[in-house]
Amino acid sequence: MPLLHDGELSAAFDHAARRYDLLTAVNPGYRADLRRSARRLRLPGGGRGLRLLDLGCGTGASTAALLATAPHAEIVAVDASAGMLERAAAKPWPPGVSFVHAPAEELAGIGGGFDAVFAAYLFRNVTDPDAVLAAVRTALEPGGRLAVHEYTLSGSAAHRAVWTAVCRGIVLPAGRLAGDGGLYRHLWRSVLAFDTVPEFTARLRRTGFRQVRALPLPGWQTGITHTVVAAAPDLRQETS
Repeated sequence: MPLLHDGELSAAFDHAARRYDLLTAVNPGYRADLRRSARRLRLPGGGRGLRLLDLGCGTGASTAALLATAPHAEIVAVDASAGMLERAAAKPWPPGVSFVHAPAEELAGIGGGFDAVFAAYLFRNVTDPDAVLAAVRTALEPGGRLAVHEYTLSGSAAHRAVWTAVCRGIVLPAGRLAGDGGLYRHLWRSVLAFDTVPEFTARLRRTGFRQVRALPLPGWQTGITHTVVAAAPDLRQETS
């Protein structure tokens, strides 16, 4: 089965949206790990005075993680799936949180001036990761921070085997029971096809990001899911 892309992938997420939170709840530490990655942005003052972008917000779990670490920030949450976004927007949020229906590839239409961007489980699902990273870099203020929370395998054969075992034993059967087998087969295969951690950090540096670091997550996801943090270039500092 080929990977899903663009409108086909958005439609699959639309279909899965109603049951998505139930299925992610099966993953031990899913929400705690999102909060850990959001904290790794190191946002000062609870985000007071900051404008943040949650890119690929899904049903809002990543938005909640960002809000937990920056409760005083303005947060713009964006997703390409209307169904996922509807589920997210229906949850209770403070006035500083807003939702926008748009694909990551059309980030230019959302505007810029963001102090930080959080992107969870996004980049392996976009057709052109380099173009989206370049758009993120443009949307960030100089020196603005990026945290990518993603299934980025270490490159070890053992970690590939663990990921496949978890998918075959838990993820794929759960997806079939929910009537979304195609989406969860995509999840399994998209991780295997996507960058390893060294490849993704190199991609960030090629796109112009600075201070790129990959940080592991605990538990069964060690070597499978990582937080990759980086900063947009700040020419004022680099030339001073």
